[in-house]
Amino acid sequence: MRKRQRYQALIEYFSQRPTPTTELVYTSPFHLVIAVILSAQCTDKRVNQVTPPLLAAFPTPAHLAASHFEAVFPYVQSVSYPNNKTRHLISTSQTLVEQFDGQVPRDISDLQKLAGVGRKSAHVLASVLYDTPAMAVDTHVMRVSKRLGLVDAQAKTPLAIEKQLVQHIPKTYLSQAHHWLILHGRYVCLARKPKCTACEIHFFCQYYAQQYGKA
Repeated sequence: MRKRQRYQALIEYFSQRPTPTTELVYTSPFHLVIAVILSAQCTDKRVNQVTPPLLAAFPTPAHLAASHFEAVFPYVQSVSYPNNKTRHLISTSQTLVEQFDGQVPRDISDLQKLAGVGRKSAHVLASVLYDTPAMAVDTHVMRVSKRLGLVDAQAKTPLAIEKQLVQHIPKTYLSQAHHWLILHGRYVCLARKPKCTACEIHFFCQYYAQQYGKA
């Protein structure tokens, strides 16, 4: 099967299913920014446990911007890299207050001005909050796109993979496609033991063909 056909099969399969979204629970754009910063190398489940008390104590960027490390740290100490993330949360809130009038910006380059928000996180925020056609590439997306045969073997970096995915996936699906791939990687196409025999899209999967010779 050619790459173009794999993309067609991917879109046909997932576009007929309920539209996915982030598993991070949030009630406002600011809440999602906080959750995304905390989610780096941490499970969404853990983040969803941490954010309600944190945001109850610091409900707006102004509240968090005016706080200090010792006040914020106890709320996030159970996540990965709590020291750095505590500093990121305070710095990000200060940037939102000082540069963006307390509002979460729409522009991806502006989002990357926030501490703890890199290219991937900015794409997540833009696509989820504003339906921007952006492809966020994390480890799940990298793994699944490679196994399915959506990207070339030479694509080694998130940016290289992002460019290939964006080239082949229509803009109308880009904000959803990240979630298609990440959720498939999280629950089916696992890193160590992918559930190939239970996978409903193995019929166009390059990895499945190599392992089982049936695609």
